[in-house]
Amino acid sequence: MPSTAVSAVVLIGLVVVVTGIGLVWRARNGRLRTQEPDDTVALTASDLGVSLGERATLVQFSTAFCQPCRTTRIVLDDVSSLVEGVAHVEIDAESHLELVRRLDIMRTPTVLVLDSAGRIVKRASGAPRKADVLAVLGEIV
Repeated sequence: MPSTAVSAVVLIGLVVVVTGIGLVWRARNGRLRTQEPDDTVALTASDLGVSLGERATLVQFSTAFCQPCRTTRIVLDDVSSLVEGVAHVEIDAESHLELVRRLDIMRTPTVLVLDSAGRIVKRASGAPRKADVLAVLGEIV
């Protein structure tokens, strides 16, 4: 095979692999997934710096220059105002590194959905959709 043909095959293969990775990332971004039973951690008001919601708490880990964090803040504020007994707490990840490490927060925004006892029920890395958050709250509230 001439070297240009080999280069073309390598380039096409690389495009296919990168496209596949991008599609997987896009599909997982913002998807609320269930916490594994072994990973279930209960957060308290002292962990968060504010009291938990009566029925559920939406915990958002953000950073100052995170654009999707702004969208997530709007969505979660809206959801918490729609569903009675649900609180929204935004935590600056850079200021709470111990909590970030303890909860294995790898990127911002990360959203944790807590039940009334502070147990993590669901989590999303990336900006979740409003309908998905409402559906999760419908399950646990």
